[in-house]
Amino acid sequence: MPTNQMSRTLEPALARGESGSGKPSSALTLTAALLGFGLTCLDASVVNVALPTIGSSFGAGMSGLQWVVDAYTLAFAALMLSTGAFSDRAGASRAYALGTAVFTLASVACGLAPGLPALVGARVVQGVAAAVVLPASLALVRQAYPEPARRARAVAAWAAGGSLAVALGPVAGGALTTAWNWRGIFFVNVPVGAVILLLLLRAPRSRPRPAPLDLPGQLTAVVALAALAFAVIEGGTAGLAAVAVAVVAGAAFLWIEARQAHPVVPLGLFRDRTVATAVAAGSAVSVAFYSMVFVFSLFFQQVQHHSALYAGLLFLPMTSLIAVTNVVAGKLTGRYGPRLPMLVGQPVAAAGLLVLLCVDAGTPPVLVALLLIPLALGCALTVPPLTAAMMDAVPAERAGLAAGVLNAARQVSGGMGIAVFGALVADGFETGMRLSLVTGAALLTVTSALSFRLSGRSASRA
Repeated sequence: MPTNQMSRTLEPALARGESGSGKPSSALTLTAALLGFGLTCLDASVVNVALPTIGSSFGAGMSGLQWVVDAYTLAFAALMLSTGAFSDRAGASRAYALGTAVFTLASVACGLAPGLPALVGARVVQGVAAAVVLPASLALVRQAYPEPARRARAVAAWAAGGSLAVALGPVAGGALTTAWNWRGIFFVNVPVGAVILLLLLRAPRSRPRPAPLDLPGQLTAVVALAALAFAVIEGGTAGLAAVAVAVVAGAAFLWIEARQAHPVVPLGLFRDRTVATAVAAGSAVSVAFYSMVFVFSLFFQQVQHHSALYAGLLFLPMTSLIAVTNVVAGKLTGRYGPRLPMLVGQPVAAAGLLVLLCVDAGTPPVLVALLLIPLALGCALTVPPLTAAMMDAVPAERAGLAAGVLNAARQVSGGMGIAVFGALVADGFETGMRLSLVTGAALLTVTSALSFRLSGRSASRA
């Protein structure tokens, strides 16, 4: 779901990229870009199945496990607002090499972490590096394939690699945790990172470009998101203080963005109802999808007491259908416009969440795996049209910026959903799980209603 759409949203912004000198191998460059993008997608999902084992290893409670996931997700999301500009300023090849090297070293630090604080800190560094890798990887593809037809096929392959990584994440996490231990899910990144760096020796060299950076806006966004996540996960007196910090930082962010010549989040974008609807729907889908993968990873292992490998395999039916459904949704959007598939996909996902209310500790795990499929289908059916609607609503020169805002909002929402739902299940798993399911369904119902405001025409007819 997320990977196919990043290619569609970010690729138009990379039309300004240039090929380097010489005749480097386009196939090797694509392979390097695909592997890096796959790593960032894999690390967003592979860790979920390993969480119970990590918790047992460090004696960590639910809040600690939430930080293991959200430290990566929130750093990734928050820094994504600026790393496209950083890639331009440094040059895509340099930015990609730097991001890959830091990601690989951070993976080693994760695998060697002696305790939970060290692991969470290394996960933050991983998230920062992943935010650099993502836009730079697609920029490299753009440079290696200047012809539009070949570039379209290369971007499709790049996106398919990310989709495969998302689908295999839970399975890989379960297999590595069972055959080795949880540290294996991080050490496996090391040889892949080394291969990427070797392949980059044949990648196009990118010339740095001037690109404005909104450092005050980026800093206040990071502080606001981190403080809000801390408040939700930790609670108590410290949580109340964190709420105050989040409010002050959020207000400062809005003040800065309203006055910046080149803000990381142009607030004027949200005056367009299509943009506002697309961001809202994308956020709701991310809350539903990412949070439920987190919750049910714990459910299969902590409530039903299955192995990590078996828990990972139980996610395969839902994740394996995402890429196919993305393609179908794209075709429906091209023919009927974004409103119809969104008005089908969101209710299907909401209904899928409500169906899961019947699940309890005694429900056969294979049945639970099958009941997760409508959620995945609904989310995968919704993301292509909302992305297309967002891109159609903004001028071409702002496509990359709008793409960054949409994807950052989706990642942040997924991370905050994990924080909130994790806090709910910590107070009683099955009760918290049901409350989480109802909350996710309610969000999707609201965004379904908002989707009626979208155009019913296809882009070609418009």
